[in-house]
Amino acid sequence: MGITIVTARGRFWILIAIVSISGFSQGMLLPLIAIILEGHGVNSTINGLHATGLYIGILLASPFMEKPLQRLGFRPIIVIGGALVFVSLLLFPLWQSLWFWFVLRVLIGIGDHMLHFGTQTWITTTAAKETRGRSIALYGLSFALGFALGPLMTRLIVIHETLPFIVSSLLTIFVWALIFFVKNSWPTDEGQRIQSTSSFRRFVQAGRIAWIAMIPGFGYGFLEAALHGTFPIYGLRLGYNVELLSILIPCFAIGSIITQFPLGMLSDRWGRKRTLTFVVFLGAISFSFAAIFETSLLALFMTISLAGMFVGSLFSLGMSYMTDLLPSYLLPAGNILLGIVFSIGSISGPFFGGLFIQFLPGISFFYLIVILLAFMLVTLLFKRD
Repeated sequence: MGITIVTARGRFWILIAIVSISGFSQGMLLPLIAIILEGHGVNSTINGLHATGLYIGILLASPFMEKPLQRLGFRPIIVIGGALVFVSLLLFPLWQSLWFWFVLRVLIGIGDHMLHFGTQTWITTTAAKETRGRSIALYGLSFALGFALGPLMTRLIVIHETLPFIVSSLLTIFVWALIFFVKNSWPTDEGQRIQSTSSFRRFVQAGRIAWIAMIPGFGYGFLEAALHGTFPIYGLRLGYNVELLSILIPCFAIGSIITQFPLGMLSDRWGRKRTLTFVVFLGAISFSFAAIFETSLLALFMTISLAGMFVGSLFSLGMSYMTDLLPSYLLPAGNILLGIVFSIGSISGPFFGGLFIQFLPGISFFYLIVILLAFMLVTLLFKRD
């Protein structure tokens, strides 16, 4: 129920705001908990494994999202997800325990995935085809902005260790409450068709039709997690200090913010597959130059920023491509699969990045990313429409 006073345009901007606060909470938790655990002398390996709780939550929740959405509609899914996030954030100061905090991270992963799944599916099923790229680009841009601003909350630790959790929880409640001004709706009117097929069969159908559009989601998850989780270790071995790395790593996110919307507009005019092929090629070139000139700080700033401008939009472009390929009744299943492959990429990025640094110490870490992008490029070039 609730008050419903906004138009379709107002609903879109409320969904965009909810996505940004989801990105904000994720962007805050990764560095904040890592810094707190490091300060308490927790082993770096355990610290890194602890960070996977968020993505484990996403994977646990993914298979069970579609049926509740079909029965309850978009708004209840977003309401439950938002409540999980802000309640979990408020519980962090209650008890400082590794396992307790890990459980809270898993719960936030589940809540964030419900927020993403609800908003993502609502936007993709209601966006007009001629402006779909722009709409989904704004979705990606809002998440990127939130993710980039989240780490700023770590500065509040100086005042009190619990303050970042409390402030972020209050911000989440404020933005989350806006959803009560939006009228509930359901993903499709094709109810008969949905009821006649099982969830598993819809996942298989969505995967068979749109598997090519899932690869950018995996690639983005791998890339983002490897840059945030593995590159700092590699950067320290190159001789860069923590202060320089803390400035260098956000260059990728800043680059993606600059071009997210223009690339979405370009994909509306030029086509999703062609735009994806173009940005993946330029991203591979950028990371190749990063590998060659990695001992130069200025060169790394430039190449990582350029890479962010090109491949920082992979997730939103892949989502637009998937929406073009799938019929409306398969979009919920498609969005679930996209979340799953993104999570798998996010978990595997730091893992393979660590192995690469350990067993190939004489080869630049950036070549691992170049290999990933080269695989994506070949797949896009040889996939027939």
